[in-house]
Formats: sequence, C-alpha cells, structure tokens
Amino acid sequence: MLGAIALSGLSGAWTGVAALPTPLKEMVDVSPDPAVETINQHIRQGRALYRAGRFAEAIAVWSEEINASGDRGNALQQVVLLSYLSLAHQQLGQLEQATQAIEQGQQILQGVRGDRSSSRYHAVEAQLLNTQGRLYFTQGQAEEALETWQRATTAYVEADDEINRINTLINQAQAQQALGLYLQTQRTLTEVERSLQQQSDPNVQVAGLQSLGNVLRLIGDLDQSRQVLLQGLELAQQASPLNRSLILFSLGNTTRSQQAWDEALSFYQQAADQGTPLLIVQARLNQLSLLIETKRLDAAQALADQIVPELEKLPQSRSAIYAQINYAQSLIQLTLRSEEPVTTDASTLVTRAAQILATATQQAHELGDVRAEAYALGHLGGVYEQTQQWAIARQLTERALLLAQANNTPEIAYQWQWQLGRILKAQDQLTNATAAYKSAYETLQNLRSDLVAIDPSVQFSFRESVEPVYREYVNLLLQANDAETSQLNLKQAREVMESLQLAELTNFFRSACLEGQIVALDQVDQTEAAVIYPIILADRLEIILSLPNQPLHRYTAAVSQAQVETTVEQLRQNLERPFTTPEGKQLGQQLYDWMIRPMEAVLAQNQVKVLVFVLDGALRNVPMAALRVGNDYLIQNYAVAIAPGLQLLNPQPLQRQKLEVLAAGLTEERYGFSPLSYVGQELAEIQSQIPSQILLNGAFTSTALQEQINSLPVPIVHLATHGQFSSNLNDTFVLAWDKPILIDELSNLLRTGDETRSAAIELLVLSACETAAGDKRATLGLAGIAVQAGARSTLASLWTIDDVSGARLISQFYQELSTTTATKAEALRQAQLALLQNPDFRHPVHWASYVLIGNWL
Repeated sequence: MLGAIALSGLSGAWTGVAALPTPLKEMVDVSPDPAVETINQHIRQGRALYRAGRFAEAIAVWSEEINASGDRGNALQQVVLLSYLSLAHQQLGQLEQATQAIEQGQQILQGVRGDRSSSRYHAVEAQLLNTQGRLYFTQGQAEEALETWQRATTAYVEADDEINRINTLINQAQAQQALGLYLQTQRTLTEVERSLQQQSDPNVQVAGLQSLGNVLRLIGDLDQSRQVLLQGLELAQQASPLNRSLILFSLGNTTRSQQAWDEALSFYQQAADQGTPLLIVQARLNQLSLLIETKRLDAAQALADQIVPELEKLPQSRSAIYAQINYAQSLIQLTLRSEEPVTTDASTLVTRAAQILATATQQAHELGDVRAEAYALGHLGGVYEQTQQWAIARQLTERALLLAQANNTPEIAYQWQWQLGRILKAQDQLTNATAAYKSAYETLQNLRSDLVAIDPSVQFSFRESVEPVYREYVNLLLQANDAETSQLNLKQAREVMESLQLAELTNFFRSACLEGQIVALDQVDQTEAAVIYPIILADRLEIILSLPNQPLHRYTAAVSQAQVETTVEQLRQNLERPFTTPEGKQLGQQLYDWMIRPMEAVLAQNQVKVLVFVLDGALRNVPMAALRVGNDYLIQNYAVAIAPGLQLLNPQPLQRQKLEVLAAGLTEERYGFSPLSYVGQELAEIQSQIPSQILLNGAFTSTALQEQINSLPVPIVHLATHGQFSSNLNDTFVLAWDKPILIDELSNLLRTGDETRSAAIELLVLSACETAAGDKRATLGLAGIAVQAGARSTLASLWTIDDVSGARLISQFYQELSTTTATKAEALRQAQLALLQNPDFRHPVHWASYVLIGNWL
C-alpha cells in the first residue's frame, strides 16, 4: 500500500486495473445514407461532434436541425436525424431520451406519403432499425436486438445498400453470440466474410474485416480474429493509411488476447507510426499497459514520459477523457508493480495521475458527459484510496456512484460500490462495508447476463475486476458472530459463490446461456448425501457443510490461499506419477485435514454415504476421491461427486430398464494425436454389457454423431477419443474423425436432439480427455462441457490414464450400472475400488482421474 500523499487540492477518478481499450467501430453506421438528400452544414457539424466524442453538443445541433427539417416538410431527413439523436443519447446513457427519439422517428415514418417502396425510404427505415437494435443490445435485450437487426438487414437489401447490410450482419452475430446461438453466429460471420470478399473497394473491405475481426475477438474466437485481421492487413496496402493503422491496432488487441506480447507491441507501434493523433495516443497507451503487465518497467517508464505531450494535444472529447483515465491507471500500476519501495518518483507518479484525473473529470463535466464524468471521478477516488486518504476517497467515490446510478450505467456503478465497500472496510465500518459490497454484488447479478453487451470502452478483466467482489463480499459475510445472523450469512455466502461460478462460466463462454430447468442441491431427495462447499479466501479456507433438514455447519481452516493452491498443485503432480511418495501421502492427508476431518463426527452421526463437493478455484484440479485418510483414500469411505454449482439439471435416477449407449471413438492417429489402441476394446466391452450403437474411426464424424443423437433417444453418450479441457474456449474440444469439435459446437450438437428426444441425456462420458497441461483454470472447460451439454451427469478424466486401467475402469463402471441398482456415484466408486484393490493398479494415477460431475443419483 502506498503511503499517504498530499492530494487534497484536487477535486475531481481510479479503481480497477484493466486499461480502457479503444472502442470498436460504431455498432451502426452514423453516416447519412447516400440515398438521403444532401445534409446541410449543421448536420455535418453534429456528426463531427459525435465522432469527436462531444455527444451533448451533437445533441444540441441535431435537435435544432430536427425542428428545422420538420418546418421544411422533410420527413425522411427528420427520421435520419432522430436516429443520430438516439445514438448520442445512448452514448450518454440517456436511454429514455434515446427511446423517445426512436419512437418519434417510427411515428414519422408511418406518416410518410409517397412511394414507401423506394430505396430512399428503405434506407432511412433501415438506419432507424439499426439504431433501435443497438439500443436493445445496450439494455441487454439481445433477442429483441437480433430481431430488429434482422429487419434492418432486410431493409438494407431493399435499399440496395450492401455495405450497411454487412454491418447489420456483424451486429446480428454479436446478438446471436449473446444468446448462445453458436452455430448461427458462425454461419452469420461466414456470410459476412464471403460478402466482404465480393467488395471491390479496398477501403470498404479493410474496414469491414476490421469490424469482423473485432467482433470475433469479443466473442472469444481469437484464431479466426487474427486470420481475418491479417487478411485485412494484406488488403490495407491498397487502402488509406488510416484504415491500415486501425487494422494494425486491432491486430495488437487480438494478439495481446492471445498472449503474444511481442507481436502485440509491434502491431501497436506500427499503428502509432501512421495513425491519427487520437489513434497514436491509444496505441501508445495500450503499449504502455502491456509493458507494465509484462513487467518491462524501465521501458514502460520511458514510454509514459513520451505520451504526455501527445496526450495534451488531444481536443476535449470522451475519447480524450478515456485516454487520460487510461494513462492515469497505467501510472498507478507502474508504481504498484514495481518491486522497489515507494520513492519520491513513485509519489510523483501518483500525484500526476491524480492531477490528470481531476482534469479529465472537469472536462467531462464541461462536455455534459455524465458517463465519462462518473468514470473519471470514481478513478480519482481510487487514487485517494491507494494513498489511504479515506475521507476524500469516500466523498469522491460516492459522488461518482450517484452519477453512474443516475446515468443508468451499472457496469460503472458496481465498480464504485465495490470501491466504497473497500474504503469503508479499511475504516472498520463493517456493517456499511457489507451493505456496499451487497450493492456491488446485486449490480453484478443483474449485469452478468449482459456481459457480452457492455460498451467495449468499459470492458473489464474478470479475474481482476469481478471475481474479487464476490470473494471479498463472502469474507465480510462470514465475519458475523451471532448464530441467527451467521445462518443467514452462510446461506448468502453459498449463493454468492454459486453466482461466482456462473459468472466464471458466463465469462468463459462469452454468452449467458447457462440457465436451465434446475433444482437446488438441498432439495434433491437423497438423505445419505452431504454437500460440501469449500471457499478459498485470502487468509483462510472456509468450509460450509449442508445436511438434509439441518442448519448449515461451518468449519474454518487457518490456511492462506497461496498455501491451498500450492498444496493442490503439488498433490496433482504426485497423483499423476506412477508411484506413491511420502510427500504425496502427506499432501493428500493435508487437504483431508483441512476439509473433511473437522466434520468427521457429524458425517458419521448422519450416516452419510455420498459426498457432493461444490469446489472452488484450484480445488477443482484434484480428485477429491484421492484425499488421504491415514492409509486409506476418501473413496474407500464415501462415494464422491462434483456439482458445478448449487443447482442441478432436474436430477433423477437412471431408468435401468431403458439403458442404451451411443458410443463413438478413435483408435487411429488423427490431426497429430496419437492412436488410442485400447478404444476398440473399451467400446466392445460396453456393447457386451449394454445395447449400444457404435461409431468407430471413419464412422465417427461430427455429422454422424449429430444424426445418431437426433435419431436415437439413448440416455448415455460415450465419447472415447482425445480431448482437452482448458480455460481457453478455443482449446476445449473433443476429437472426431473429421475435425476437433469445439465445446460450443459439441454443446449445440448434444442439445439439438432435445427437440426430438423425450428426455435429456442422462450421462455423458468423456473417456481419454484431459485437462490442459499447466493451465490452472482448465477445469473451467470441464465444468463448461458438463453444464453446456445439457446432460444430467458428466463422467470425465482430469488426466489421461493408461490403456489397460482405463478400459478396466470403464468396463467395471458399466457393469455396475447394468447389473446393480447403484447410483452413478456408487458405480464409479465400485469401479475405482476394483482397481484400487488390484496390486497392479492401486496407485491413484490409474483410478482417481475420473470425476462425476452433476447428478450423482
């Protein structure tokens, strides 16, 4: 923490660590349609002000011209101006006024006389629809946005305006992604790319490819984004210098998302070499934040000094204000990232950041841009938070929060609610701090489903700007002492952690399509099960135990987050070795002592037979079955299941009389992946025990799998093939004969059959898949498959096990399912025990990797 620095002479915003990225190209084309009559000087002036980020001034100019157009009887021009007006109000967060402008434009269009089939009429209609679609999307109404943009696309076709038709298709793709319509998104983007290739103007092609590349980056398809932008860069040799610099800037953002740091720095440098003054500053700022992020602090310090004169030359606008905030954030981060003690130079950087933010706040106020003012003011409060000047930090933060709330900007408001909570907590005002955190949490809850619709200029880093809100709120909730408050807070803490898990998956998928027909774990009719919720906090491990018809139990282990994560990582390494070490035993025992030993007596008293874990963070990376209890393993005492959250997809026991399996697998080498020689035996064993339809090697294509799922209402789908779970959406896949099937495509493929099936898939088995090596958050991909596939249960492996033991475990699992009444969790337990009791397979490397996720019945 920085020492106190005298900043009391400043009035005016910093929190969070994510630098403000450059806004994307406008969601709609604000230029006038070519078919509309020549726009006069006042309208051109308004457009120039809008593009400069001076939205309040643009509104004033356009409002005056709307009245003049009405007096001249020019109805279509009035509608164009109203669509512009709505855009400007949207930028300022004035959504009521934006809606009124749209509605007024619609009324005027309905009253237009003359040829309503003319291209001129359709062009104006399309522009108004496009603006309305943006308004819906801003409000998180993705379904309405998609339908409106589809209508806009049709109108642009009628107007014979191919360029704006392409723009609305790009908009549609964003809405489709927000709705979780992955295959439709891919088809739309493919159509966009094909249409752009048919354009003859290189400037049009480059601008379109830049927009397409930006959208692909936003929805998480980084490889395709890079490919499209490189294609645009090649064409940019014949385009204007501005279009070339814009696409270089976008390439910098995409390669940065791919963690190709040096390439990103190079692209930013090239963009700065030939851009406009604003783009030069934006490229330099992204260079600066990336240098700081990668701890190249000397280079960052030198660049920070070079940016100042370029920043000072920018005219007042929202873009310039955001650039100042971005720069101030980097100055603070430059101080905080340094491993050296705070020096006079560091103190000077903080003071300079505060001065810049005070200036930005004043400029935003002068522009009438409440959104920018709320952002700048809150960040200035963050500087005072860093310097521990709590009174003024609180005052500035509360002012920023009021502005953000009044301006309907929850993506900004939650940050200041969180900041206020931190400030109050630092002053030991725990009741008020908890209330502030609760407000931030509730704002995020409302915002979560709209994450992909947030203004790109205030996009945030999930791990740095969202996850801590949940964990710090839980930390406060669990500090209550009296029993009644404690029970209420324990329930609230569970709900908050559940929300964090859903938010993580939403962030992972870049879409909010995870809700379904769900049942709370506590309501599942299973009297022999206990649900365990470990919560990793910075200074301790909290464990909440839920037993049927009982108050929640709470246990605390005084162990830091770093200790938990180190223990988990070392245990995972030991479990994957083919021999047992004293260290491995000790690590497994340590986790057991933290999580299970304190509740042993309660579990025994309640005759618990199944432990259902809702795991947090790093704990997802190790199989709970392999925790040590003296010389035994946890699986020897309990069946074990993993729940991805507090709720399950309509849990029901397996219908044994209707057991059938659709099994698909590869034994041959494909796409650089080694042969899986044992898969043929594995599938034959399944078929010998349960009626099965087999797709092997060339018969196992994505299309064939889709057709079989559509035609066969089997309760079990078994995929014995290479696959990987990763924290990167594009690195989570299963391998078919014709291609790797990415997680989103697999989810859609499995869910498509729902329309023709009488019931959901009961069990999805992913044999031979594994979590990505070295990826500490790879189990997000595993949880993602489990949740997105729509199966009630998923059986998957954290690491690849050898051919013989893998085939034995799977065979034993299906034997238990087909010949006994065991639950899925107990069937897995018996299969694991069968290997554990065999001298050749007793080590956990052979049996522990398989985990059952979801319904354990």
